[in-house]
Amino acid sequence: MIEVTPEPRPLRELVSDLAAQTGVLIRQEIKLAKAEVGEKAKLAAKDVALMASGALAIVLGSAVLIAALVLILALALPLWAAALIVGLVFAGSGAGLAFAGYRSLERLDFVPRQTVETLKENRAWVSLELAK
Repeated sequence: MIEVTPEPRPLRELVSDLAAQTGVLIRQEIKLAKAEVGEKAKLAAKDVALMASGALAIVLGSAVLIAALVLILALALPLWAAALIVGLVFAGSGAGLAFAGYRSLERLDFVPRQTVETLKENRAWVSLELAK
């Protein structure tokens, strides 16, 4: 059996090969991540469709219950008055909830303060390192 020993390669060539292979590895990892996220997104889309179907059934069921409430009140009041009362109660409740959500959302601060602070620290650190 003949042993073949590889010729020693210059360091520059080894570093160049390492950089090229690292780039290939990173591209392959990104491709794998995209494929994995795409597959999970497909599964999530099915689950979201199932949830939306359930939400639609809830809305339709709620509408029937509201109609039943109007009919129950119509036993003691004129039909128009029963519908008006139920409509005002639900519209007022909905407006109150929407306003509460709006006020809560208005107070949120969407600026990523921690990231901004970290970037400032990094910039300061790089400036110090470059000044050395």
